[in-house]
Amino acid sequence: MNMQGIDQLLTQMRATAAGAAGVQPSPATVPGMDGGVDFAAMLKSSIDQVNAAQQGSSQMAKNFELGKSDANLQDVMISLQKANVSFQTMVQVRNKLVTAYQEIMNMQA
Repeated sequence: MNMQGIDQLLTQMRATAAGAAGVQPSPATVPGMDGGVDFAAMLKSSIDQVNAAQQGSSQMAKNFELGKSDANLQDVMISLQKANVSFQTMVQVRNKLVTAYQEIMNMQA
């Protein structure tokens, strides 16, 4: 499991959550942010990283079940928990985005 990828994912999700809450993140807090932000690309990247974490943890669990020598219980459990935390974070960001969208749709012109 790549810790740098998880850290990057969490940073992007925090930036997305801050944007959904109406707080503009500073360029110093978001890697690669130099003026314009492609929201769709950032969201897709975050979802892809969460998916990769879940696929990786599932593969580790399968290897452990099959008795492969490179998988041990501690690594499998940590990987599963990391995937769970990243998924739960993504769900919370989605909930904030839906709430923000609903608030915008309820604004009177």
